[in-house]
Formats: sequence, C-alpha cells, structure tokens
Amino acid sequence: MPHMFDMLLAVFDRAALMLICLFFLTRTPLFRKLLHKENDNHTALELAAVTAIFSLFAIFGTLSGINVEGSLINVRTIAIMSGGILFGPWVGIITGVISGTHRFLIDIHGPTSIPCLITSITAGFLSGYINKKVKKALHWKVGILAGMLCETLTMILILLMARPFSLGLDIVMNIAAPLILGASSIGLIVILVQSVEDEKEVIAARQARLALDIANKTLPYFRNINAESLDSICRIIRDDIDADAVAITDTRNILAYVGTGAEEYNIGHEALSEMTKATLESGQITVKNNDEMHRTPQIHSLIIIPLWEKGEVTGSLKIYYCDPHRITYSLKVMAIGLSQIMSTQMEVSRTEQLREMANKAEMRALQSKINPHFLFNALNAISSSIRARPDVARQLIINLSRYLRYNLELNDELIDLRKELHQVQDYIAIEQARFGSKLTVIYDIDDDISVKIPSLLIQPLVENAIVHGIQKCSGKGVVVISVKHQPDGVKVSVKDTGHGINQETIDRVERNEMPGNKIGLLNVHHRVSLLYGQGLTIRRLEPGTDISFLITRASSPVANAPESKIA
Repeated sequence: MPHMFDMLLAVFDRAALMLICLFFLTRTPLFRKLLHKENDNHTALELAAVTAIFSLFAIFGTLSGINVEGSLINVRTIAIMSGGILFGPWVGIITGVISGTHRFLIDIHGPTSIPCLITSITAGFLSGYINKKVKKALHWKVGILAGMLCETLTMILILLMARPFSLGLDIVMNIAAPLILGASSIGLIVILVQSVEDEKEVIAARQARLALDIANKTLPYFRNINAESLDSICRIIRDDIDADAVAITDTRNILAYVGTGAEEYNIGHEALSEMTKATLESGQITVKNNDEMHRTPQIHSLIIIPLWEKGEVTGSLKIYYCDPHRITYSLKVMAIGLSQIMSTQMEVSRTEQLREMANKAEMRALQSKINPHFLFNALNAISSSIRARPDVARQLIINLSRYLRYNLELNDELIDLRKELHQVQDYIAIEQARFGSKLTVIYDIDDDISVKIPSLLIQPLVENAIVHGIQKCSGKGVVVISVKHQPDGVKVSVKDTGHGINQETIDRVERNEMPGNKIGLLNVHHRVSLLYGQGLTIRRLEPGTDISFLITRASSPVANAPESKIA
C-alpha cells in the first residue's frame, strides 16, 4: 500500500497535469474568447465544449487514480468543482453527473462507487452555487473549502455504506488526508483561469484609453461636421488603430472613406451595401473576420458599428483590414467605445449647429424689425426739409443712402464697432435736421477701441434716447454716446438728459415684455442677451436715462484694423 505522503504527492501530480493542460488551453484564441465572455452570454455549443473538456479531465482523473483497497485516489472532484466555479452551474452539474456515472460504472460493486457518485453530483451543484452566489474574488477560497467539504462527505458516506465497516474505516484512514488536502488544488486552477479572464478588464481599460485619445484628437473636427472634417476623422482613426481603411456613413450614403479601396467609391453619393443597411436596421454590430468584399477583394476583415443620436441609428463607423481574423475582442471593445463617444460628439455638434442657426435666425428677425422703424423716421425728416431746405434734404438723402447701402451689404458677420458708430452718425444727421438746436450729441469714445459687434446695436438706443427722451422735453437735450474700456470688456452707454424712462418700462424690458411702443429697445435687449449672456442695463437719471451693455472680451473678436476716429 502506498504511503500517505506518496498518495498526497500523486494527487498534486495529477492536479498539476490538469493545471498545465488548462494553461495551454488558455493560450488558444477560442478558449480565451470563452473566458472573455460573461457566463450568461455563452451559447449552448460553447457550454457543451467546456463541459466536455472538464468531463474529460474528471474521467482522466478517475482512470489515473491509485487503487487503495477498492477505492481510488483521484482528482475527479477537483475537475468538477473547477469547471462549475469557472463556467457556471450547467458545466458543474453535467460534469458531475457524467464523471460520477463513469466512476460508478467502472466499479459498480465497489465499496466507494455509490459515495463517489453522490459526491460527484453534489460537487457539481455546489460549484454552480459558488459561481452564482459568491463574489468572484472569493471563488478560489470558497472553492477550496467546498472541495474539502465534498471529500469529507465522501469519507462519511464510505463509512456509512461500506461493508464490512472495518473495510470502510480502513479506506477512510488511508485516503481521507490526501483527498481532502488535495482539494486545495481547486484554488490554483481557479486563480489561473480567472487571471486570463481578468485580462479582459485590462484590455478594456487599454482600449478605452485608446478610444479617448482618438476622441480627443478628433474633437476639433466635430465642431463643424462636413466632408473634410469627416475625412480627417477617418484618417486619425485609421492611423491610431493601424487599420487598412475606415469609413463613416449616414443612413443612405458613404460620407467619408479613407484607405485601401477609396478609389472605388463615390464619396457622398455612394449607396450603402446590403450588409451596412442590415446593420443600420438592426442596430447590432456586424463582424466579418474571413470574408471578401465585392468591390474591394483585398479586404478580408471588417467591423460595422452603428452610430446613435437621440436613440436612433443615424449612421455607422466601418473599420477594414486586409488580413483575415483581425477583428479581435480588444479591437471590438475599442471600436464600441469610440463609436459611443463619436455618437455623443456628433449629437452635441448638431445641437450646437441648430442652436447657432436659431440664434442667427432670431437675430435676423430682430434686426429686420428695426430697419423699417428707422427708415420711416428718416423719410419723414427728409420730406419735411425737401421744400424749405433742399441742400439739407440732399445731404440727408446722402446720409440715408449711405446708411442703407451699408446695411444691404451686411451679413451675419460681426462688424467693427467704429463702423457701427458711422452708421449712428448718419442717423443722427437726419435726426438733427428734425430737431435743430434742440438736440446736441456728444461722443465719448476711447481712442484704442477695436472690437466687433452686430450691426444696428447702438442706433436703436440712440433713437430711443432722442424720440422718447429729448423729444418729450420742452427745452434742449443732450445725448452722450460713450464707449469705454472696462476690466472685463468694453462698455457701451447711451445717456440722455430727456424726459426719463419710467420704472414700468424698465421692468417690462427685464421680463422680456414689449414696453409700449419701444420696440427697438426690447430688440436690442434680446440681441445683447443672445450675444453676451446679459441684456441691457437701464437706469433712470435725474434728469434723463442711461442705457448700457457690456461687450465681454470672450465674445468679441478683436478687429483686424481700427477705423478712423469718431469726432
């Protein structure tokens, strides 16, 4: 009879052989793919393959066991427990049933056949429970304890079932220690396989970092999405992941294609392939690892990932390789993360573009309300002067035509503030023709002012000061137009010595409500709010009114060259 120490070494020897076999299995792509999947995502075929592997280990453990008075020193329980803990209840239970039945059939009348059958099945159920209910970090520790418990149960059943009792006792005295201590090998096997499985977290972290790096490089190109920016994005992705080609599509056409086979496509007008259409319709990722593209036969691997915006598929990211089997788990993880970031960037970009378009549209609408209002007053001033003072009327027409011509040439671009002040001068020239000596205008402008603002931003404030302030007074009035540097920007102020604005009008403007007939005042308030985040500041003076706004430096690009000084 072998010595107890020799039997313990024999158990570890067979467990080590199983460990080596598993190590080599973990180096194979197919087995690693199984390990990188969550248990709930394994297919029936994959579970059957894993069950077959651990069942073979368990049967081999039985066949290679050392016979001790009708019992076998073996590693069957180690294989059952390891399979169930690593791959779930189905693997553990089926492996337990198969290997336990095998153990029973090869020695039906042996004193330990039934106890081994029972504990084999028990080990399968217990390992499945550990897989589902115990934290993964504790699997190896609990696995060792559970394996020892199963071997202890085997000893108890042998004592209860073996006849004569002395035979059962003799068997237990010889094999209990080696089998119970040998169960510690379960922990080593679980740690080995889980170390490979945990590599997917390291891979995911590495690929997530790569995706973030690519997203950081491509971010500037998402600010204005067009053919050129999408082409640049594809080039960055292709270079960073060493792909042979990268494409971006919408739901109808290929928007950008960079790399191998680009000459075969009519970018912007090329209809999508059936494979891409199927991906967009299903919203599921498509992977082809050993295929040949119809138009680009040199490409054999591709992954198509849907791009989402507001819960709907709006396009796809396509990555191509010429070599087969290049779409690995790590690349897939990276591509998914990158597509999610790209989807968010595209959605934000489109939202910003829509907001900018809405702001421009609103500004155009506000400006269009101001122009007719000024034109009406200008024509009244000219008509009142044309008979009595034809030279003045002629000059006023020149002022008006110059103002309107300049206004027609304006677009969405900001203009230099001094050009805006020239517009104001033309307006004031017409108004002074109406009011004569009753109106005095003073300019208080810093010499080095050079900022850009939208057109017709100051003139309505001057108009408000004249029409609603000076005109209502019985005596003369003064309007002061001030443009001064401030620590956080440039302050524009229009102050008059007129009738003075009432508090109700100030309150209505602050609430964005129409203050009587002061349309221009509210329009400027809206436009200033859109541009600089804060509307007009309106103060009642004694006498008169002071209306001002701040052109913040962050919102106002510096003009290329200052205009002539306003006198």
